[in-house]
Amino acid sequence: MSASAQAPTTAAPDSAEPFSDRLRRATWDDHRAAEDHGFAKALMDGTLPLAGYTAMVAQHYFAYVALEETGRLLAEDPVAGRFHRPELERVPALVRDLEHLLGPDWRARISPTPATRTYAARIAQMADHPAGFVAHHYTRYMGDVSGGQFIRRAAARAYGLTDEAGVAFYVFDGLGGLPGFRAGYRERLDSLDLDDGAAARMVAETRLAYQLNTEVFADLGRIHAPGAA
Repeated sequence: MSASAQAPTTAAPDSAEPFSDRLRRATWDDHRAAEDHGFAKALMDGTLPLAGYTAMVAQHYFAYVALEETGRLLAEDPVAGRFHRPELERVPALVRDLEHLLGPDWRARISPTPATRTYAARIAQMADHPAGFVAHHYTRYMGDVSGGQFIRRAAARAYGLTDEAGVAFYVFDGLGGLPGFRAGYRERLDSLDLDDGAAARMVAETRLAYQLNTEVFADLGRIHAPGAA
């Protein structure tokens, strides 16, 4: 969720357009729908109760277990393997955050919402569809190192959390400079050898990933109304 993000141009794609640009342009409306959801906006403006933030971290845990287990299965794949970087993995940081937010019995206190179960199941299905896995990988990790940094600051300010406890999920010290990581990621996307059909399917899966994420926000918003005590 980047407050400084600029909308891409809406010109029709051409054969010279880098795939990373095409993907960003084609999914812009879906990205904005997730970013503009009431739950997400309340998180950013500091009106979401801590219980709502904690519930979001819990749902992230289930999604990232699926994402990272699937990523390890595809680590040697010629398509998905290009994006596999162990230092990206978020589950250990999520565990630290949940231990801080919920205590040592956190595992017994969390469960996936229906939307999160659907999301995690879709990610797991991508073990048989490496380019589709990249769509989910892109949606999650590029969001975490971009707009996620705004969430990091907003949550730290609203709830008194620190990089060591509470917002560790958003800390990517192992990547070096985040702008360089993002540029390298886009280069890997542009290097994919995708025919028109494969490229269209990857765009469609990325749009679905944004939709599934928005549905997770909707589930959370029904339980944790922004501004509630």
